[in-house]
Amino acid sequence: MSNETPQIKIELREKLGTRYAQRLRKSGRLPASIYGSGSDPVSVSVDEKEIITHLTHGNHVMELDNGDGNPATVLVKDLQFGYLGDNLIHVDFARVNLTQVVTVNAKLNIIGQPVQSSAPGAMLEIIRPEIEIECMVKDIPGMITADLSTVEEVFTIGDLELPDGVKATLDEARHIAHITIIQEEIEDTDDSEVAEDETAAPEVIGDDAAETDSSSEGDSE
Repeated sequence: MSNETPQIKIELREKLGTRYAQRLRKSGRLPASIYGSGSDPVSVSVDEKEIITHLTHGNHVMELDNGDGNPATVLVKDLQFGYLGDNLIHVDFARVNLTQVVTVNAKLNIIGQPVQSSAPGAMLEIIRPEIEIECMVKDIPGMITADLSTVEEVFTIGDLELPDGVKATLDEARHIAHITIIQEEIEDTDDSEVAEDETAAPEVIGDDAAETDSSSEGDSE
């Protein structure tokens, strides 16, 4: 790992259920569960601001300390969000050892612009802001840099410089980002349509009016 494994203080949860979980969140703590190592799941709580800060910095591996002097090394396995998807409400951790091979999603630090990004109508599309990788727990990177300035118009997974011991699970040809050229509307087409309308035979309103008048006279007779 690129930085030291963060250690988080946890508190055991004795009372479970929706009501108690809501009380925890109002107090600034999030309910969480610890799985793995052949033992039953353990219900705990963590400080909301602290865990979100570590997650934002790309930390997947953490040490959970309940004060017994034996912190557990865990991997963030699942995040549960609220109804609107904008607030974290629960975290699932899995016990791991540092040499265990795992599959996780790693965020990409996308920098630079492809050469063709300055072309008329060019638009940069980010297809994958993160990728799935496989590596030992100790080798999980906090973030992987994708320098788009090294390519003409397409940046693929194969263009990434992955840290030692880290392997991407998807095919190297998959796009991370690429340039799309937006076609401008061709005004000539609209002009030609107008020209065709202008050259069409005009409708003769007078003839219709005359026929209507003569028909009316016949009826009156």
